[in-house]
Amino acid sequence: MSPIKVELRQSGSNQLLESLDLEEVPHPGRWLQLGERSFLVLQRQHRYRLRQGRYELAAIALQVKAQRQPDDALWWNGGWVIGDPHCRFNARSPLLRCAVLPDGPCERCAHHTPR
Repeated sequence: MSPIKVELRQSGSNQLLESLDLEEVPHPGRWLQLGERSFLVLQRQHRYRLRQGRYELAAIALQVKAQRQPDDALWWNGGWVIGDPHCRFNARSPLLRCAVLPDGPCERCAHHTPR
């Protein structure tokens, strides 16, 4: 697979942060590590161009949020979740741990209970 042009854009403002070539483009809900910087991918948009009467993929724009992957992030059921996915209050999301104690950790929460 050849490298694909990827645009990193700030979520909300759509400001271009960086353009780069990647072999594997992350899907929404995944983290992207670029050296010391880390981004959470929120949205993925394909950009096409017309060349010789045919459309071809020109670039992929990733709407990202600068965020370090939390230490308690787990790969669970095909996606990332923060905290304990077995707790009944866990949001099962890479964006939010839970409504009770969003900053965590789960072990410190008095409401931490399995489903």
